[in-house]
Amino acid sequence: MQWSLRLRAAERGIWKSAELRRMLAHAGLEISAGKMSSWWAGIPPTMRLEELDVLCAVLECTPNDLMTPEPDKVAARRPRNTDAANGNDGDGDGDPNGNGGTPPAVTPGLGKPRSTPPL
Repeated sequence: MQWSLRLRAAERGIWKSAELRRMLAHAGLEISAGKMSSWWAGIPPTMRLEELDVLCAVLECTPNDLMTPEPDKVAARRPRNTDAANGNDGDGDGDPNGNGGTPPAVTPGLGKPRSTPPL
């Protein structure tokens, strides 16, 4: 996602994060200076929907105005082949039962493999 908080704030004449933080507090959202800094400086690592709701109300915008999807970045994160996505390293000795090459569990004392782990 591309995060556009500073641009949206500038469109409303808000040039400093402290000013936006005061506006959010006036709207009922008290956040720490550190959290405000992370929102202002770049893509926030987390954001509650309630926070996003107040932020949009203060900036008179929608979440779509603050965030823009970047499908090319999503596509770049996908595994290059389906074997890698399934836990197989592509060397041909993967387990056909989908266990990622892990041997089946053995019941202690019986020496007989189990097809499913105990509950």
